[in-house]
Amino acid sequence: MSHREIKEILLREGSRVVPIRWEGRRLYLLDQRLLPGKEAWIAYDDPDRVVHAITSMVVRGAPAIGIAAAFGMVLAAFRLRKQSMETFKNDWHAVAKRMLGARPTAVNLKWAVHRLQAVITSGDDVSTISRCLEQEALAIWHEDVVANITMGRYGQALLPAGAGVLTHCNAGALATGGYGTALGVLRAAVSAGKGIKIFADETRPWLQGSRLTAWELLQDSISVTVIIDSAAGCLMHRGDIKAVIVGAYRIAANGDVANKIGTYSVAELAKANDIPFYVAAPVSTIDLDTPSGETIPVEERAPEEVTFFAGQTVAAPGAAALNPVFDVTPSSLVTAIITEKGVVRPPYIETLHALFH
Repeated sequence: MSHREIKEILLREGSRVVPIRWEGRRLYLLDQRLLPGKEAWIAYDDPDRVVHAITSMVVRGAPAIGIAAAFGMVLAAFRLRKQSMETFKNDWHAVAKRMLGARPTAVNLKWAVHRLQAVITSGDDVSTISRCLEQEALAIWHEDVVANITMGRYGQALLPAGAGVLTHCNAGALATGGYGTALGVLRAAVSAGKGIKIFADETRPWLQGSRLTAWELLQDSISVTVIIDSAAGCLMHRGDIKAVIVGAYRIAANGDVANKIGTYSVAELAKANDIPFYVAAPVSTIDLDTPSGETIPVEERAPEEVTFFAGQTVAAPGAAALNPVFDVTPSSLVTAIITEKGVVRPPYIETLHALFH
């Protein structure tokens, strides 16, 4: 499987946005910090630069982070392949440790790196291991795209024709290997002719909804309406929004969902207005080793992301700022979780475990 073949799969599904390229044993990432104003690709041949790309949000979204991390570890292997086996493995695992610390909430990063670590453990020839790692990373990417398309077909059946549907942050092609999780469901509903109306929360402070979700949907000629985050409750109350669908950075064994900050608020508003709240995520985002949301690490980023925007001050000088990037939505607020293996409903402590058997 190659980048070109993956892109062809997506084009057949009507999705033209692909945020990752792997060409000539180089990783190329679409710089999501510059969208929608500029489409710029950055080339990477150094795994530590991939770590920085993840921490600085050149690439974001749990599945996309996992894929980028996998290719970052492939780059590490090719850089180290002239060393002895013992030195190769020691240095490669040191890079893996740095990669794992890039974004602690996104469990797909850990899942992808651990999957490549299994390849390292089973091999005894540096050149062969390097090639096998490359194939494993390509397989992770391809599997993610297929999973997104599959969960889109499952999820669209839950959305009523003509309904207004709200999404928060960006859980689309830009956050995955292509097509998207929550936006994959919306893409599938549009393709099925359901005539849904998509609302996108702007999603402060990085505005992933207004900058990224709106941009990628319009790239595929899908209409979208951007709303400020605090308008969601109003639109639900007056009947404009009939369902909510979001992605996830990590799902605990009991069904608690870590996602972009503001997701929990939207879930409470959905419950108050008797509106279904759906989560779309691949099985790789489910972490059975995390019993509940209470033990999910919630990343906090620099306060300047709140007090500044696009280099301009937007808060009173001297004001303190708190910047948690994620929140945790209790499983009691989640109507259903859409995966590539099907739609699961409460009790999640049973139904999520069943996906792995």
